Amino acid sequence: MTSFPSFDARAFRSALGCFATGIAVVTTVAPDGAPVGVTVNSFSSVSLDPPLVQFCLARSAGTLAAFSTAKSFVVNVLSADQEDLSARFSRRDVDDRWAGVAQVPTDSGVPALAGCLATLDCDREHLLDGGDHVIVLGRVRALASREDGAPLLYFRGGYARLG
Repeated sequence: MTSFPSFDARAFRSALGCFATGIAVVTTVAPDGAPVGVTVNSFSSVSLDPPLVQFCLARSAGTLAAFSTAKSFVVNVLSADQEDLSARFSRRDVDDRWAGVAQVPTDSGVPALAGCLATLDCDREHLLDGGDHVIVLGRVRALASREDGAPLLYFRGGYARLG
């Protein structure tokens, strides 16, 4: 077995940055009825049967309370031309991040973002401990996807494109 030298948090983040990921905005509705959204790149499928997905939120995230109490959420997989939405939903200093954002209604009542490569309408199944993050596990209840378009990617700390 190979022994690796010790490492710090910066080296760990740098190594993880070598794994290219897609970017999604996960949306829900807060207890007061206000729409909530956050940009994530820690999204993945978990199971095909039953259809389960997961995403991770930092315990310090201002949106954690809404996702912890909401019964449903929507994963909006962003296309390459939606970098503005990724930036908008990742910043804390946006007064009204929903202003001018085109939405699509869902059966669960959670707003989906228009123009995404895919949307997955999910029922929250579990919240799991993930160290300094919370892992949100959801069961997909409905979905839609496009045949065209390229994904918005994240690689080594910045946006990336295919090809």
